[in-house]
Amino acid sequence: MNIAVVGTGYVGLVTGACFAEMGTNVTCVDIDAHKIEQLRNGVVPIYEPGLDEMVRKNIEGGRLHFTGSLAECLDDVEVVFSAVGTPPDEDGSADLQYVLGVARQIGQLMTKYVLVVTKSTVPVGTAQKVKDAIAAELDRRGVQIPFDVASNPEFLKEGAAIKDFMSPDRVVVGVATERARELMDRLYKPFLINNYRIIFTDIPSAEMIKYAANAMLATRISFMNDIANLCEIVGADVNMVRRGIGADTRIGTKFLYPGCGYGGSCFPKDVKALIKTAATHGYQMQVLHAVESVNENQKRIVFDKLTKYFNNDLTGKTVAVWGLAFKPETDDMREAPSLVVIDLLLKAGCEVKVYDPVAMSESKRILEDRVQFCKDLYDAALDADAALLLTEWKQFRMPSWNVLKRTMRRPLVIDGRNIYDKKELAEYGFEYEGIGG
Repeated sequence: MNIAVVGTGYVGLVTGACFAEMGTNVTCVDIDAHKIEQLRNGVVPIYEPGLDEMVRKNIEGGRLHFTGSLAECLDDVEVVFSAVGTPPDEDGSADLQYVLGVARQIGQLMTKYVLVVTKSTVPVGTAQKVKDAIAAELDRRGVQIPFDVASNPEFLKEGAAIKDFMSPDRVVVGVATERARELMDRLYKPFLINNYRIIFTDIPSAEMIKYAANAMLATRISFMNDIANLCEIVGADVNMVRRGIGADTRIGTKFLYPGCGYGGSCFPKDVKALIKTAATHGYQMQVLHAVESVNENQKRIVFDKLTKYFNNDLTGKTVAVWGLAFKPETDDMREAPSLVVIDLLLKAGCEVKVYDPVAMSESKRILEDRVQFCKDLYDAALDADAALLLTEWKQFRMPSWNVLKRTMRRPLVIDGRNIYDKKELAEYGFEYEGIGG
């Protein structure tokens, strides 16, 4: 089967590479000429474990191609995946200009049947807008060419995207015709030979499933952060509480880890978009308003804990920040808690020294010369009055506390992800503060 994937960002590139890996002939399309040239040479502009190797392998195998023009491949493909960005507007709604732009272009160029599949995360009703945009362009041309639209939301975790795509726990596909269903079934069947996990739905339900899933996970995180803050007040240990409630099979253990707030490209954007979608239909998502509020407050909790150790005066203090990306195994800085913490530190008069195993280049683009970029966590902690752990990279789990004790000005660690043991650090002579007890 020949397919096209429009958009070579995180979702589009992973989608294209993984389909190519399973033998599909894939052409990825992007208007960014520099990015296309890089990709043709096997240079992947984003960090995702294993992606660069998979891209190069399938380019060499002749299954993965890159172009700046949809017109070059549209006549040769049966399915077009739209994986362009849907950034949030100022009011929190999803900006659909790129999604609808792709739809209009397909309507202008198509000469035969094509299935247009929305892979981007979009509000309920977007597929109908895509269908209308294509139909309007066909009417403008005065031609009648059959086509279908479908919704196929992605459920990729950054840092584990290839595994998620190649061995999904479920594939959600919203369709309106049997022809579209058969095409999508044929396309995904190689991934699901041993365990068929395609969930076919109507199109609005598929669009809603993505938002509902992310909103539920965000809710669990904010709930645990709220519980953690209460645990500190009443003298309970949130880690014990987490284990106790997680043992209940109705609740489970996933996404019950308190911390310094969630970030990234999905949870913040999707919660806002779902709130906005409800508002446009005259309904208020009261739980999600609270989820969003808790998360915004939680992003500053590490800073607030730090200020207490210095009597609310951080002027002239040197602070090490360990971890910048919103989560491990990615260089994604979108909505990262580190950006909130660093901004607060700078406003409080601190000198800020930072290190992240992967996100340094992206951080330099965002933070510029406002902070000192360091070669490792020890360099960042040299002469520091405190170290703040904000991203739970594996490289940070077992540092040499003896070295840090000798080189830090004050042996103080604020652990925003609860990866360290308070008793162990006390034995090394450290002051330690975690989240929730």
